[in-house]
Amino acid sequence: MKAEYRNVMNNNEHSLRVSFFQDNEFPASWHFHPQYELTYIVGSSGMRYVGDSIHNFGKGDFVLVGTNLPHSWKTVGVQTSKVEAVIIQWNEDLLGKDWMQKPEFYAIKKMLELSARGIKFPVNAAVKIEERLMDLVDLPPFEKLMRFVELLNELSSKKEFTLLSSSSFKTNITTEDSDRISIIQAYVKNNVQSKIQLSEVASLVGLTEVSFCRYFKKVHNKTFVTFLNEFRIALACQLLIEKDHTVSEIGYQCGFNSISLFHRLFIRFIKLTPLEYRNSYKSI
Repeated sequence: MKAEYRNVMNNNEHSLRVSFFQDNEFPASWHFHPQYELTYIVGSSGMRYVGDSIHNFGKGDFVLVGTNLPHSWKTVGVQTSKVEAVIIQWNEDLLGKDWMQKPEFYAIKKMLELSARGIKFPVNAAVKIEERLMDLVDLPPFEKLMRFVELLNELSSKKEFTLLSSSSFKTNITTEDSDRISIIQAYVKNNVQSKIQLSEVASLVGLTEVSFCRYFKKVHNKTFVTFLNEFRIALACQLLIEKDHTVSEIGYQCGFNSISLFHRLFIRFIKLTPLEYRNSYKSI
């Protein structure tokens, strides 16, 4: 059975949907759809899952997700304000069939091909166009479409960007896969400070430990232990920026009982010590 996905646009809608999202949290689980999607975070912070990648996000997070690439944004901890985001979604035939084959759109075509792995644009570049993104929400349909194509062209000329998911990540997941991964992500998020037992997670999705390890590696292209460590380090990055707690306190809050292990894993994933990472943001 092929994966059940969310078709976020029906046949009666315009070729482009631009919306301003505001709520207490992002409600969508790990999901995918046949439309491309640009998400700009106006306010809030948390964890971003795109394909097999996991990173913290905050204001100015600007990501392009390709067609059928699983993704979700999730808040973590107590939020002091509502989640706010501009979300732009469009079908592949935005300007008609084969529009990207025209030479004028070559750069856009190449960018959208890369979006199969998810593309994160630099925050400093993203915040400069925040006002334009907000303006798109209320523009008349024709002007909205023209402004958006101009924006795509501008983004396609950017030399600095980050590909999020690994090239080996497979998108041919099933409905059961999507449901299971959402359950696992939610459990890790809600129990990150505790000692997470592999047997407990496996039982949540109806598998033995051996079957779960094999299954998770197949679907997520990494071991569950690696996923858990990535989540905890990404959460630590968020707390180092947002909180004044000591590095040791943050390590414990993220589920590390050994601060030396926390330091080693932080350096492995981030290439900086926790203190160096915090100081790098203070200098911005």
